Amino acid sequence: MGGPGDPPEGTPEGAPGGAEDEYRSVVFDESFVRAARLQEYSARERMTDHTPAVRRRPHLHRGLSRQALALVLLIALAFATAVYMSVRSPSRSTQLQPSAVPLRMTVVPLAPRGKVPGSTDPQYLYTHSPAAHYAVGAEGIPLPAHRRTAHFSDGQVATALLTARDYIVASSLDPAVLTGGETNTVRTLLAPDQLNQFDQSFEHPAADGQHAATGWLVRFDPALAELADPAIRVQGSLQAVEADSATLEVTADPTLVYALKPAGSAAKAPVSLFTVRRELQFRFDHDDLRLRQVQLVASSVQAGPLSCTDDSAGRFHPLLAGQRAKPGGPSGTDPYAPDGPTPVCGTLAPAAQPKV
Repeated sequence: MGGPGDPPEGTPEGAPGGAEDEYRSVVFDESFVRAARLQEYSARERMTDHTPAVRRRPHLHRGLSRQALALVLLIALAFATAVYMSVRSPSRSTQLQPSAVPLRMTVVPLAPRGKVPGSTDPQYLYTHSPAAHYAVGAEGIPLPAHRRTAHFSDGQVATALLTARDYIVASSLDPAVLTGGETNTVRTLLAPDQLNQFDQSFEHPAADGQHAATGWLVRFDPALAELADPAIRVQGSLQAVEADSATLEVTADPTLVYALKPAGSAAKAPVSLFTVRRELQFRFDHDDLRLRQVQLVASSVQAGPLSCTDDSAGRFHPLLAGQRAKPGGPSGTDPYAPDGPTPVCGTLAPAAQPKV
């Protein structure tokens, strides 16, 4: 009878005598058995119906060591932090870009010495006034000859001049702005940093040097006056200079003359002229030029005929044909309160009005 390692019927004839020694070196230790993908069920488990003789063991995944897992998490955290900071932190070029400065403004009403001249014919008034040779509309603000600067191309200088003129046209010549209370056409041309100041000037106009609506645009009280002639007379100039390597400045000095009549009056109602002189300073950085927007940094306005006692911060209340300025003027100025607004009023020279 064969030994425990022999086949039941003995070693086959012709088989090598050293077969037992050949496989004796193969050792099936406990770790090898546990790692086997197939495992034999026990006798009790095989008694269950439909149970196969063996079962497949789940594949054992060899996990990462704690040190490796900690390193992976650290790298992922560092990467996420870098991405977050790059999104939250502006670039160096953006940090160096100056923000728009608040608009400084002065609005000076001009009071007539006597009655306001008038006529039923607007053309007659224009012909007999200093605006006799003024052009109509935007043609009165021609673009000057321009050339590139040290840090701005010829095209960028042209864009600055055109955008400044667009602002003047929108804020001085649009009938919807002048008498209809429209403001969005002007607002959309401003740099975002100035929108809050612009909105406050219309929500709560004040003669404080920063929040007069009439410092931003020209508009009349629609309950008092309306345009008698849509062909507004204009004369003005534009000039562009490089302030520094990142800024272009454009100055404008348009004089605008409006023919007005009483609101709701008949076609042949008496007409008078109203003159507005605006001195505007615009600033443009590279983003402003790319977006076709302006930074209006200074606005000086002289307008009349007006009464000095009327509040011109929100709207102009023009004196019309045959009217006189109300007596009185600005309240006294306190030199011990330098932070308060300084009321200013001027006199409209007779030579500035039509000779009728």
